[in-house]
Amino acid sequence: MTDAPLSPAPRAALDTLTEAGAPMRRRTVLSAGLGLAAAFALRPARAAATVRIGYQKYGSLVLLKGRGSLAKALAPLGYDVAWSEFPSGPPLLEALNAGAIDLGSAGEAPPIFAQAASADLRYVGTEPPAPRGEAILVPKDSPVRSVAELRGKTIALNKGSNVHFLVVRALEKAGVPYDAVKLVFLSPADANAAFVRGAVDAWAIWDPYLAAAERSTGARVLADGSGIAPNRQFYLSRRGFTEASPEVVVAILRAVAEVDTWAAGNGATVAAELAPSVGIPAPVLAVALERLSYGVAPLDTQAIADQQAVADAFHALGLLPKAIRVADAVWTHPERKAEIR
Repeated sequence: MTDAPLSPAPRAALDTLTEAGAPMRRRTVLSAGLGLAAAFALRPARAAATVRIGYQKYGSLVLLKGRGSLAKALAPLGYDVAWSEFPSGPPLLEALNAGAIDLGSAGEAPPIFAQAASADLRYVGTEPPAPRGEAILVPKDSPVRSVAELRGKTIALNKGSNVHFLVVRALEKAGVPYDAVKLVFLSPADANAAFVRGAVDAWAIWDPYLAAAERSTGARVLADGSGIAPNRQFYLSRRGFTEASPEVVVAILRAVAEVDTWAAGNGATVAAELAPSVGIPAPVLAVALERLSYGVAPLDTQAIADQQAVADAFHALGLLPKAIRVADAVWTHPERKAEIR
């Protein structure tokens, strides 16, 4: 190792040592100076900042994690990546609002509740609608043949998730009052168990759990989101992060766009890559992926209008504590659109 130059203070002290006994003191000060210089020379470079990403076991973010492409994209900006897995959108957005993560993705309903809880939520991008990627299922031998026949029945769903809105709109379209059914709020794993043992009459769920349930139980789709709910996937952050690190947000979205382009033409490969982490066989995932949409972009007027409809529906039912204006939470970085595409 090459010793760094002495700092000015030790060098000045050395220059003043001319009296008797100075050689000993000179060696002492020299030793101290070299020690100080060595300490600075050994000090590590400033650690890279870390962007914390929340993901679920499906979609483009989990592909980014698996391929390692996001870490490579952020390295030139001085950022590392830390990943946190969540079972669904609501807890992911709770973590985002609490400052435990910096960016993540979720379906259409969770951001509505998150925005009502915090004005700092920011929509930074969205994927195109994927209405067939969520559905209300009934057992294969169920006598129920239409959503209208769910009146008085029990429906399992994840509270505040994308399928919560699907149930609201499906019941509305069928002329069934929201309070005319019994909703049981369960996580996907618990809802699956309840569905299999016949403890509930129907289950509202999203892919890839939807595809897995169809394959393993022969469940029938009573209604999916077609003509009812867009089922968009959103990328979300916090105001503090988007204001402090807009270039990082843009880099993340560009990385998502790249993996979207790759995934759109490689369904079988994507299914094979996702299968180990999701715990669902690749052939089942392939069915789910066929219903997924790709093409991250900034929110346009239609996406904002679709989200506003979700917010208004939940507020009208008294499920949202206050009215919100979705447009207030949309990130408006001036270079975003040009840099994502």
